[in-house]
Amino acid sequence: MNALIVNRQPPAVRPNGQLTGAAGQNDLIADYMAYLDVKDTTARNYRQALSSWREWLKSRGISQPIRADVIQYRDYLKAGEYAPGTVQTYLTGIKLFYRWTAIEGLYPNISDHVKGAKVTRDHKRDYMTAGQVRDVLEAIDTQTEAGARDYAVILLMVTGGLRDKEVSAANVGDMQLKAGNIVLYVAGKGRDGKPEYVKLAATVEKAIRNYLKYRGSVTDETPLFISNSRNSSAGNRISPRSVSALVKRRLQAAGYDSPKLTAHSLRHSAVTLSLLGGEDLRHVAQFARHRDISTTEIYDHGLQLDANSCAETVSAAIFKD
Repeated sequence: MNALIVNRQPPAVRPNGQLTGAAGQNDLIADYMAYLDVKDTTARNYRQALSSWREWLKSRGISQPIRADVIQYRDYLKAGEYAPGTVQTYLTGIKLFYRWTAIEGLYPNISDHVKGAKVTRDHKRDYMTAGQVRDVLEAIDTQTEAGARDYAVILLMVTGGLRDKEVSAANVGDMQLKAGNIVLYVAGKGRDGKPEYVKLAATVEKAIRNYLKYRGSVTDETPLFISNSRNSSAGNRISPRSVSALVKRRLQAAGYDSPKLTAHSLRHSAVTLSLLGGEDLRHVAQFARHRDISTTEIYDHGLQLDANSCAETVSAAIFKD
């Protein structure tokens, strides 16, 4: 009996983790997802985690998993190409699911006290220098709608520190005048609505308005950036995945084809270039919309490491004449 497809009649849970009961099986995922009180994004992540877990069990012919299977699955994820954060999210989804099945008397909590993946707070993405960003922007032909859009997106992300999801969620009406500045209200990470905003440099506002000229008539509720795809998504709000893809495509076109350079690298670049430019750490934390200034300090620590010359000093002492 599959761990995610169990009896709906009162079950009898055996010590070895098996679940038996009357005939009739229903998929519990829908019931579990309805039980959760989480954001849509979190729900999608947990659904994906359970789907992946179920496929892994199926591929190994496991119908009644035990704790050892959860541990083996964790190690399988860690050995693959999954980032530690992804492994942790998947395990969290599985742990919460089995906690729920235990509470409901449907299946033992076989994931109890299973350790997750260690998630380091060090950044694994490179930042770009101001010159490299300029190279990318100068390689874009802004005389086309697609080019004008991509130019505006990249400039917005690198000067405002925006995430791909924030770019995707932006509407035309989110651009507003506040205290003499043009700002863009954004749906920040883990926030409901759009309570925060980023100031738009004059160059960014100009780039966005140049792009909007290609769009014709727009309203406040119109997506700020739309898809130029030739498929059915054309004209619809650009997706976060498409934002990441267009950034990667433009980076590669400018000669920056590194796996460590992604759309999120633009956000790293925004924070790093601010620090390198002498901005106060607290101002940068506010600019990046970091809830905890210690997150911003990670960037500062990285820059200090880059400038650290201790290795050269020690080497010079060893090999001095």
